[in-house]
Amino acid sequence: MSREILILRHGMTDGNRLHRYNGRTDEPLCEEGREALRSISHEPAARVYVSPMLRSRETAQILFPAAALSIVDDLREMDFGIFENKSYLDLNGSAEYQAWLDSGCTAPIPEGECLADFRTRCCDAFRSILTADSSDRLVFVVHGGTIMSILSEYAVPRRSYYDWNPHNGRGYRLLLTQTSPQPALELLEEV
Repeated sequence: MSREILILRHGMTDGNRLHRYNGRTDEPLCEEGREALRSISHEPAARVYVSPMLRSRETAQILFPAAALSIVDDLREMDFGIFENKSYLDLNGSAEYQAWLDSGCTAPIPEGECLADFRTRCCDAFRSILTADSSDRLVFVVHGGTIMSILSEYAVPRRSYYDWNPHNGRGYRLLLTQTSPQPALELLEEV
């Protein structure tokens, strides 16, 4: 039996506006982000899966005000370690930052995560939810990196990791066509 998956990125924060690497920084939505979300409508949901971060929870409360929020720690954004809360301009000239960029952003970040571990964490959490919740429609409000991790692994048509990065408040509607041996998600539309 196929099921619908709606996976959305949280609304805009000040860190997003300033192009900062914010993973573990727990910042709220900015007013511009809240206002943009108020113009978006989705079919109501009884439950929404969110990361523990304030920006994710606030977005879900605006888009799905009647929904129960299920907080899933492993759906949080990547931990950017020493790059956290800094922009590429702030990091210009940093040897550690240049080494990370030269690796295609796959090397471990000092005091943070490496991309492979982050992707595994997100995909494991997603698969656990699919196993535990047999609802016909599952809704997620998470982070850009979380979405990129899950969809680059399971979505069809295949796209690279960075090709699945939606704008704030946006995301994808997909059809879950199989759960075993691994999930298969058919892209229906960008939302």
